[in-house]
Amino acid sequence: MAAHVRNSGILTAGGTTTVSGSAVGDNATVNVTGPSLVPNGRPKADVGVIAVKPVELRAVREVLGLRPSSGGELPFHEGEVQVRDRIARVAAIRTLSQGQRSAVTAFGDLRQHYRPAVIALVGIGGGIHTDVSVGDVVIGTQVVYYDRRKETPGKVWRRGEDVPAPAPVLRAVNTFFDDHDEPARFQSQGSDGVVRDYQVLHGPIGSGEAVIADAASEIRGYLAAYNDTTRAVDMEAGGLVRAFYEQSGDGRVQGWLVIRGISDKADPDKGDDPQAAAAWHAAKVLRALLPYLPLGDSTDSER
Repeated sequence: MAAHVRNSGILTAGGTTTVSGSAVGDNATVNVTGPSLVPNGRPKADVGVIAVKPVELRAVREVLGLRPSSGGELPFHEGEVQVRDRIARVAAIRTLSQGQRSAVTAFGDLRQHYRPAVIALVGIGGGIHTDVSVGDVVIGTQVVYYDRRKETPGKVWRRGEDVPAPAPVLRAVNTFFDDHDEPARFQSQGSDGVVRDYQVLHGPIGSGEAVIADAASEIRGYLAAYNDTTRAVDMEAGGLVRAFYEQSGDGRVQGWLVIRGISDKADPDKGDDPQAAAAWHAAKVLRALLPYLPLGDSTDSER
């Protein structure tokens, strides 16, 4: 007669049994923590960062402690940052070139491989407002795309469009300035060892394909007339917001923002020397903003 066996664990009648990530026995419990994975096996990121120039990526890597990711064909950089009572995962990539189209591609790469809650475009830009000086940082949650236009004999009719960031990002930036005042006063030691003071402001950013190096530029005049609080210009933010707007309905990325360290005044004095300090300041402001951003839950299985 076969004996009766009470099984309170795993019973195997021949063959092999493999147990992974499990517990056996009465009242067994398994607690598993850590980032969930996207389908390609990478851990999800809370924040994705797009940089354009090498000096911008170096600043982001050094300030946030990012390292090149292992595996894969795309040159991502990853890291973990302590943000209040949790760890925030950050993934960054540099665009293949300047301009709107490469920014669209970089957005898609981050979205596909990391599914971040927020994507930030971080680096340098030109200041076009009297409020900003070289070395200051402009946080942009509204982008004015100025390249849409109609050209007629003797006249260019610009048809600008402006796009605000989603409400959760707007609230986060507002709270940041509630805590720091506006303009916020920052001081940081750069990678060159020099301590610099700078201010952080909030305002629209004009974006298009032109490199502006003329104080009397027609584009500058147009942006000032379109919104007299436009503080900076760049060549990529328009691509970022368009990519966000046109993502395929799954809502993987919940928000965006632009952080531009002012490296020049978009005039004939434009040069490369201030770029490293401006990029460093932009990366420092991103670090200061992390506790305010809507990062979501990096351990969720779906986003």
